[in-house]
Amino acid sequence: MPQRTPKYHAHVAAGGRMVDFGGWELPINYGSQVEEHHAVREAAGMFDVSHMTIVDITGAQARQFLSFLLANDVARLETPGRALYTCMLNERGGVIDDLITYFIAETCYRLVVNAATRDRDMAWINKQARGYDVVVEERSDLAMIAVQGPLARQVVLSLLPAADAARAAGLKPFWAAQLGDLFVARTGYTGEDGFEISMPNEQAHDMWDRLLAADVVPCGLGARDTLRLEAGMNLYGQDMDESVTPLESGLGWTLAMADERAFIGKEALLKQKQEGVKDKLAGLVLQDRGVLRPGQRVVTSEGDGLTTSGTFSPSIGKAIALARIPINAAGDCQVEVRGKLLNCNIVKPPFVRNGSVCEGII
Repeated sequence: MPQRTPKYHAHVAAGGRMVDFGGWELPINYGSQVEEHHAVREAAGMFDVSHMTIVDITGAQARQFLSFLLANDVARLETPGRALYTCMLNERGGVIDDLITYFIAETCYRLVVNAATRDRDMAWINKQARGYDVVVEERSDLAMIAVQGPLARQVVLSLLPAADAARAAGLKPFWAAQLGDLFVARTGYTGEDGFEISMPNEQAHDMWDRLLAADVVPCGLGARDTLRLEAGMNLYGQDMDESVTPLESGLGWTLAMADERAFIGKEALLKQKQEGVKDKLAGLVLQDRGVLRPGQRVVTSEGDGLTTSGTFSPSIGKAIALARIPINAAGDCQVEVRGKLLNCNIVKPPFVRNGSVCEGII
């Protein structure tokens, strides 16, 4: 039976169409997915992301442990509140999960990992933690709401006490602060500015209602997917998984391999770089009529590839996709849709940034 977040009944009361997502019963939309999408691009929308798994890593060897566990280097986190996007890899360099790490103190870090990979992630983290002086604690007592859009920060700040609002207003992207019971992070998964706010489960309903009263639009999984795809952000299980490395998934920038630090998967990545990466994750914009979906064959002058994510882009007015294609493929290509080859342009994501279509996309 799917699990439910603390705001389940609020979603139902608001007309949310509930679906099973990674073992959780969540709203795919509250009516018009396109309207929810535009609300985030133009004003402010909110998402119940309480299904995400929050994990605190504490102990004398927390930094040493995460330095080995993660492909990006937590040594870059020198000031409390700083956040880092990274991948957690297997020995073959495959992506077990992508996650955000928050530096709270030398002996305390917070990870936010994907819901669909929760069981595997926790088993892997606990296995690798053996031998380190650390405690791994899953924070099932916390809920999370993401408030995103050009007006998102302004609205959230208006709901906080003056002192807390001043601290939150000073947060730069990929920074966070503990403000009383609220852990406020300037992060997100939409390509827009905003906050992801963690709080005790019992406070989630009140926060949701206060945001509703401030005209923040509730948004479901459907809009979250179109927004993140326009922003060129990977979805675990589609654009990356344990069978591909960050080098094949547009995530080479998340790797810190230049120094002597050892981390899980590093040797496999070094070997892949030496031998030459054969595939890349690229963006596609459909020029013909049709819809792009995951799993469609891509025909390029360098060989075939496969779409990993695809949708109609409300911001662009065309179908877009991410696709794993040969490393040297560029220019035009074709995608097989229902037995027909449709024309596409190969582009570099993101497709949309800060509410505007990126240069060279159309």
